[in-house]
Amino acid sequence: MILLRRLLGATLRRARQEQGKTLRDVSAAADVSIGYLSEIERGRKEPSSEVVAAVCGALGLSLSDLLGEVHGQVRVLELQAAGTGTPVHTLRPHAVPAPAVPAPAGTGQASLRAA
Repeated sequence: MILLRRLLGATLRRARQEQGKTLRDVSAAADVSIGYLSEIERGRKEPSSEVVAAVCGALGLSLSDLLGEVHGQVRVLELQAAGTGTPVHTLRPHAVPAPAVPAPAGTGQASLRAA
């Protein structure tokens, strides 16, 4: 589902940027090419669970926190779709406010938030 890919990528990008890390930093730590990581963040590639776990590890982010945030965003879109009769996959994910997620321990970050 394209929507899920976009939400996952946007959430990973937001976490990376909030930590002040570059694509190069995260790609090296996760052992994923910079180009592929960029494509994931833009919602253009559907990463395997292993790649998602590696990127989360590079960001010091738990997989459950990442998936919890994406779940919250999907839920908001589902509620919007139900209220308007619009199919959920046609809604734009950039309109979804990101719920606060606990930051990884020791990062000094308060939370993941929409940019």
